[in-house]
Amino acid sequence: MREIECSKITEAVKGLCLAANTVLGADVENAIRTAEKEETSPLGKKVLGQLTANLDIAKNELIPICQDTGMAILFVKVGQEVHITGGNLTDAINQGVREGYTEGYLRKSVVSDPLLRVNTGDNTPAIIHYDIVPGDKLDIMLAPKGFGSENKSKLYMLTPADGREGVKKAVIDAVTTAGPNACPPMVVGVGIGGDFEKCAILAKTALTRDITTFSEKEHIKELEIELTKELNELGIGPGGMGGITTVLGVNIETYPTHIAGLPVAVNICCHVNRHKSISL
Repeated sequence: MREIECSKITEAVKGLCLAANTVLGADVENAIRTAEKEETSPLGKKVLGQLTANLDIAKNELIPICQDTGMAILFVKVGQEVHITGGNLTDAINQGVREGYTEGYLRKSVVSDPLLRVNTGDNTPAIIHYDIVPGDKLDIMLAPKGFGSENKSKLYMLTPADGREGVKKAVIDAVTTAGPNACPPMVVGVGIGGDFEKCAILAKTALTRDITTFSEKEHIKELEIELTKELNELGIGPGGMGGITTVLGVNIETYPTHIAGLPVAVNICCHVNRHKSISL
């Protein structure tokens, strides 16, 4: 049994909050820079140029890429041979978010009650997804999620008869409805299968996958490529100003489901698709 002290977890999460909000992952950054070179719309190209300039400023001056520094979403894989000492794991993670957002002067966007709307003042509590896995490691991924794009995400409870074309229609509908309001170019995470909540978590997880990779399932890989092409043909373009770059990528994750169901979740992320991870 390997022991991990809560203070180390807090410090790690604090660092992830700062890193994720100031430096975009290489996969997304490279996709934006490539899109700037290939965009055929003059206005779309100008928007992409502004985005790359913004990325450079954020990285060089260590300031947030976007003013919406998001709600802290964490995916935590806990090795079954790990023993957490010195406190509670969830409390340690929230303390890391608290310190990262307050000491890093990141915007605090969490309210304590969805109807009373009183800001907690430190961006906690975080949303934490735990997964118990073999081994003696603690893997933490932080994905700050802004709500301009989150608000445009959708969940569809399709029937098996809707099939592949129904899934495509749902994804295209979600992106079309989002339009310029999701700060395109977007990264689109899609979850297929499971049940009501499982497909939503799959879609959120899909956003953390490198956008240069494809599903290991050939039929899902084909769907990812097909959807990327068709979504970019919508003409929404960078900033909603028109062009051939509406999405930077489509990542799909699947899970077994019930014989009577075909749940599909579409979790949209703006071009600031942030996530950083650490292994303790």
